[in-house]
Amino acid sequence: MTETPSSHLETPRFLDAGEAALVVEFGATVDPAVNDRVLALDAALRARTPEGVTETVPTYRSLMIHYDPLTLDRGALVEAVKGLSRAEAAERAPGRAWIVPCCYEPAFGEDLAEVADKVGLTPDKVVALHSGAEYRVYMYGFAPGFAYLGGLPQALGLPRRPTPRPPHSEGALMIGGGLAAVASFPMPTGWYVLARTPERLFSARRDPTFLFEAGDTLHFEAVDAAAFAELDARAGAGEVVARLVEPQA
Repeated sequence: MTETPSSHLETPRFLDAGEAALVVEFGATVDPAVNDRVLALDAALRARTPEGVTETVPTYRSLMIHYDPLTLDRGALVEAVKGLSRAEAAERAPGRAWIVPCCYEPAFGEDLAEVADKVGLTPDKVVALHSGAEYRVYMYGFAPGFAYLGGLPQALGLPRRPTPRPPHSEGALMIGGGLAAVASFPMPTGWYVLARTPERLFSARRDPTFLFEAGDTLHFEAVDAAAFAELDARAGAGEVVARLVEPQA
């Protein structure tokens, strides 16, 4: 799935996912306007949760609603979703903006040189493009704290690897398939690793467990290896080393 111009549905589709989940689909592309509708419905449902709804799971373009069919009838749930007005949905607070430290040096960006060669740019230009972009957190998935991002510059939009590479490190900043991601645990991957952040996106010891929320925006700030080591030690001790950008008055 790549990031493309908006292709949204005026009327959402209602799809069953087994007997106890309903998927409300708003579009077919990775697009902020589509995702805004997903997050708005998620916020409205959490603010006025119908009895029987047990969990909501936002994705790029749809919202999965888990419910107890012995308590809540599917038809009633569909009508409840349809009945949520745009005004109610608009109550969702705007996403926060974060500055996230990361290191692009060879020991941290194992695939940087390979990416530069594949896209026909110098490594420095790849770093400048990647760190100069604004990314949107669309969703978590695949593993706890694995954040899927949009906003990758088109010049870095290469396909994923045909076969997975060996496991990357925790906190890997990756690209592939026209999208970007931040990994939370070491694992093999078909994405390309450009850098690493010392920040922990997932921590069972922290409240909130997941640092970023869907709809937040991220800017990556390059640091050297020495600064990374210092920030990594602080993050390992439980400190949040990413910085919130205060809204302008």
